[in-house]
Amino acid sequence: MADRQPPRFADLTDLQRSRIEYARQDLDRARAEDLARLDAASLILLVERLRGRLGDVLDLIHEAEHS
Repeated sequence: MADRQPPRFADLTDLQRSRIEYARQDLDRARAEDLARLDAASLILLVERLRGRLGDVLDLIHEAEHS
């Protein structure tokens, strides 16, 4: 396994920081939800939103590693 340097998050653009903040906000909202009270459609929407945010943050990490 090659040695990898951690991404330099201090060098993020304002847009990249916003993407991280939106992901944090969505995660906070998901944690605050009472999942037992959500109907199936709401659970699916929640999972899809978090899946999209996770993908976005992973893309952002990839961008930071290659910049």
